[in-house]
Amino acid sequence: MTKIKVLYISISGNTRSFAQKLAEYATTQHEKNAVEPEIELREVSEATIPAKEAGPFVAMVPTYLDGGNGVDNGVKELMTNALGEYIADGGNTSLCIGIIGSGNKNFNRQYCLTAKRYAAAFDAPFIADYELRGTDQDVVRIYDVLKKTFASAAAD
Repeated sequence: MTKIKVLYISISGNTRSFAQKLAEYATTQHEKNAVEPEIELREVSEATIPAKEAGPFVAMVPTYLDGGNGVDNGVKELMTNALGEYIADGGNTSLCIGIIGSGNKNFNRQYCLTAKRYAAAFDAPFIADYELRGTDQDVVRIYDVLKKTFASAAAD
C-alpha cells in the first residue's frame, strides 16, 4: 500500500498534534512491518494555494462554531473554511475518500459538526472522530480506520 495522505487544518494546535501522533505511529508500524502504510500529512491554511491532489486523501477537520446548535437554528463555522475551499477549488472533491472530525464532546450535538458538514458537502463518508488532542487509543483506532478506507478505495 502506498502512503496514506491526510489533509488537515489546525487552528489551536490540537489537530496538528493529533495528526503528528498519527503519522509517528504509522512510521513505527511501518518500521516493524513494511506492509503497514505510512502517513503523509499536509497542513492546509489560509496561505495554501489550491492545487490538484495526485491521489486519494482523507480530510481531518476540527469544529469551531459561532452560534446556533447546527440542528434547528443554524450554525456559522469559523476558521476551517480554508480546508473546504482547498478541497472544492482545487478540483479535489472526487479524491476525498473520508472525513475525520474532532471537537469537544461538551458541545453535544455540535461535536464534530464541521466534519459531518464536510462529509455531506463532499459526498465523502464521516469515518472517525476523536476528542480534542485525542488519546493513544484514538491513534491506533484511527490508523486502522485509515488503512481500511484506503484499502477499500484501492479496490474500487
